[in-house]
Amino acid sequence: MRLEGARMDLIKKIWTARKLILVVMIPLSLLPLPLIHPCSESSCAYVLIVTAVYWVSEAVPLGAAALVPAFLYPLFGVLKSSEVASEYFKDTTLLLMGVICLAASIEKWNLHKRIALRMVMIAGAKPGMLVLGFMCCTVFLSMWLSNTSTTAMVMPIAEAVLQQLICTGIADTIDDSATVDTQDEESADKEENQKSSNNQLQLLDRKDNEKHEVCMLNEELNGLTFRPGYGYSRESNGYLPEAPISIPVPKKPKIRRDSLYPTKRDHMICKCLTLSITYAATIGGLITITGTSTNLIFAEQFNNRYPEAKVINFGTWFIFSLPIALIMLILTWIWLHFLFLGCNFRETCSLSKKRKTRREILSEKRIHEEYQKLGPISYPEVVTGIFFVLMTVLWFTREPGFVPGWTSLFEKKGYRTDATVSVLLGFLLFLIPARKPWPSAFSSESKDDDDDDEDDDFDEEEKDPLAPMITWKDFQRLMPWEIVILVGGGYALAAGCKVSGLSMWIGRQLEPMSGLPPWAVTLLACLLVSAVTEFASNPATLTVFLPILSALSETLQINPLHTLIPATMCVSFGVMLPVGNPPNAIVFSYGHVQISDMVKAGFGVNLIGVFVVMLAIMTWGEPLFHLSEFPTWAVMRNVTGSL
Repeated sequence: MRLEGARMDLIKKIWTARKLILVVMIPLSLLPLPLIHPCSESSCAYVLIVTAVYWVSEAVPLGAAALVPAFLYPLFGVLKSSEVASEYFKDTTLLLMGVICLAASIEKWNLHKRIALRMVMIAGAKPGMLVLGFMCCTVFLSMWLSNTSTTAMVMPIAEAVLQQLICTGIADTIDDSATVDTQDEESADKEENQKSSNNQLQLLDRKDNEKHEVCMLNEELNGLTFRPGYGYSRESNGYLPEAPISIPVPKKPKIRRDSLYPTKRDHMICKCLTLSITYAATIGGLITITGTSTNLIFAEQFNNRYPEAKVINFGTWFIFSLPIALIMLILTWIWLHFLFLGCNFRETCSLSKKRKTRREILSEKRIHEEYQKLGPISYPEVVTGIFFVLMTVLWFTREPGFVPGWTSLFEKKGYRTDATVSVLLGFLLFLIPARKPWPSAFSSESKDDDDDDEDDDFDEEEKDPLAPMITWKDFQRLMPWEIVILVGGGYALAAGCKVSGLSMWIGRQLEPMSGLPPWAVTLLACLLVSAVTEFASNPATLTVFLPILSALSETLQINPLHTLIPATMCVSFGVMLPVGNPPNAIVFSYGHVQISDMVKAGFGVNLIGVFVVMLAIMTWGEPLFHLSEFPTWAVMRNVTGSL
């Protein structure tokens, strides 16, 4: 027994120190590779494998693992230290910093909450439309904010609605399908003969003093209140004998005592709504080049590898990805509705406001209350909205492609990028005061009414009338420095693969795949990437696969965009497990879904994503990026790399 106990203690200690053991053993076990084959390709491969294992296993933080090339490349003579350092801060870093400035202003002044609540109010409180409304607002916000920030912001709003739904369901004793006709209250006073929809009893010759009882009976049977065994005594009307009329008691739905949810349907609604938010955040991040870090990684690595290819910018990416997001949004909503709410779309998605359930009325009331708490739109919200629209317009019109952009007004070409616009507007947010430069009588009168609703930021502005829209603390609170270093580590790995010739060596090993058609190569890449990203972080997975897919495309004489764009999008489809991405973990922490629910729903979303991406790359993506031909900029890169 002592021996077994000691053995178990040893196993526990090893399991506790497994990450430290992995960090030490992986470099030591792979060390013979550069020692036996002392060449730049093997040294670069050693650094690449060590970094990739650290990323996939998360034995060390992602940002710390991204620093491995910074010291191993100079030690093995692959790149100079100054060359590696220059890879960690690129144009996309400035682009991200400008976007974070705008995101900080949006979150500080609650513009995101106003947009979300307003869109949900428009959608209504029917379960199907409620889910679709939350998905639409999450997609829109995720286009400009990070997926994690969007999910963390929308989930408390959704949770408040769900808690109202649960509380209403516990209070109800009649089936959820019982409805309150909002127009019956007026018609009940005018009509003297009305048939009860539940007991089918017709009450004849009702007197004026009995109208109230009949109306109460009708309301009771429609789900507001019910008193079992209630009997009505009727006076003789000359034809019927005087006798009490007993009303049968309808059966109450079974309330689940083993759960926080009153019925199974309520639990399904909670599952559907919470999962829809994380999926919508992922879909929204696909639309813009700044929507998620993986898009930025692709853009920077592609532009570094193919500097002559002026095809990837905010406009072209948006035109290509917007139809993908819209199709995925609709199909994902249908899939979740079918999986959790069933196929009765007419019942759950009715736009009619004539008949509503009690819980729908209360849910709408709760949403309206949350919106009313925001008060009237404020001056900082207006300024933030203007900056939001201005940044989008300037991105679109920089180099739209079909007409000359505003960069054509400058003499020197190629100096201005999307990062220029982003940083300029972000910088202005540190200068523009958060209070109106002109006082108004209305604002001074309403000032006392809004004092209780303002936060500490407003108090600071009272002390400093020229306080800016955002402060450095606001920016620093949202700036994902770990992602910046992670992206920089990916650039460093790509630069090492390029200089050492490892990417060309990998491409030569993949020459047996030259017999496959381009769509088959793209499909295999999408399936492989979407499978790996379920267990590894999205940025790390893409950083490892981009150089390999680029070399493969060059070897097979395929337009690199044919494989790189689908792989970049599919790497975001890690939606089957809580560890797949941070939005999954946030949603899972609320406790409405189990891992089995995420796997079942995420598998369908994964297949939908791969299907829609393949459809896009084979249809409208081909004329947009000229995918049917091997471009000259890829030929030049191939020739240069082989020299």
